[in-house]
Amino acid sequence: MLRGYSYQLYEMAHAALVPARAVSDAAHFMFRNPLNPLSATAFGRNIAASAELFERMTRRYGKPVFGLDSIVVDGVEREVLEEIVWSRPFCNLLHFVRPDLPGHLDQPKLLIVAPMSGHYATLLRGTVEAFLPTHRVYVTDWTDARMAPLALGGFDLDDYVDYLRAMLAHLGPGAHTLGVCQPAVPLIAAVALMEAADHPDVPASMTLMGGPIDTRCSPTAVNKLAQQRGVEWFRANCLQSVPFPYPGFGRQVYPGYLQLSGFMAMNFDRHVNAHLEMFNQLVSGDGDSADRRREFYDEYLAVMDLAAEYYMQTIETVFVRHLLPKGKMTHRGEPVDLKAIRRTALMTVEGENDDISGVGQTQAAQDLCVNIPDEKKLHHLQLGVGHYGVFNGSRFRAQIAPRIAAFHAHVDALNRPKGWLRRRAKVRG
Repeated sequence: MLRGYSYQLYEMAHAALVPARAVSDAAHFMFRNPLNPLSATAFGRNIAASAELFERMTRRYGKPVFGLDSIVVDGVEREVLEEIVWSRPFCNLLHFVRPDLPGHLDQPKLLIVAPMSGHYATLLRGTVEAFLPTHRVYVTDWTDARMAPLALGGFDLDDYVDYLRAMLAHLGPGAHTLGVCQPAVPLIAAVALMEAADHPDVPASMTLMGGPIDTRCSPTAVNKLAQQRGVEWFRANCLQSVPFPYPGFGRQVYPGYLQLSGFMAMNFDRHVNAHLEMFNQLVSGDGDSADRRREFYDEYLAVMDLAAEYYMQTIETVFVRHLLPKGKMTHRGEPVDLKAIRRTALMTVEGENDDISGVGQTQAAQDLCVNIPDEKKLHHLQLGVGHYGVFNGSRFRAQIAPRIAAFHAHVDALNRPKGWLRRRAKVRG
């Protein structure tokens, strides 16, 4: 009976904890204050650590910022500015500008399509940072559905595809694209539709990373759940109305807190152990290790609501009926034919230990896109990484990102007209 009001109950519980959080904040401040002699004792450090963990576990995490103010290229620090270059009600397209980087206008454009699957685009901060020295980087900054008034209308998977097509038209021909996880399906669909229409702004390449192109391959716990439950179970158990006083009051959404509970449940022991280790680090005074955990969970625990129509269409199309690999996916009644893709190059990236998108699910795109020339295809399986490691972390920076950049350079070289080098040398001479 209370199932339809769980969002409201969640908000009430959060509000009820406000007095306890105030006491916890005061205790944390008191027992970390160097003027308090107890702050240097084991008792004081235990109280301060306990108060901080209580505050963090009951906090409402807001939307993080990218915070990429500068990058170092060839040993020189360069300024990075963030600007919105395209905007719609459910997405802003961010451009990271490096105004004093020599030759930046000659670098290839890269559209990074962030997942709309719970976390904010800032989850890809490391992905963006890795390409800033070599590309003109753009990233999709999706809108939290609870912040979108009902007057703005709905947003579904078809709208998602339309947004990507409009962004690519805005960027112009020759851009490279990179879809991380969930965007793999709408990105490849957008490219197929543009190719079928012989659109002049079709991208030079698309890189699909850990995406659910065909979830029948190596199904994970997430995929099996979708198959077992079916579409109507998700409709009945996962959708809620945004409560007052959010701007999206009354909008049907898949709430962020439900998504987060699912994320945490998949690796519950790991998260418990991480917080126990953080407690011990705070008590022992290991501030650097504690800071790294703070940074990770500040990002991981910040979640957004998804529009119900988008969520349900994605569940049905991608995870239950597998319409894309079966050749039955449509966009506003128009078939999505992957055989139409001929000009856009394709790279797929998977993680050996990915427990969200199993090995083979992304690589399936290679077999489905039969008319892309072999010289414009590449698959990379990264050993020793899980889902998060496909687009972030040390192995991504050292092994995956350089391969993607090299693939872009390879594709650009293939696409250059014959005699390009001679003409360029003549102009420079």
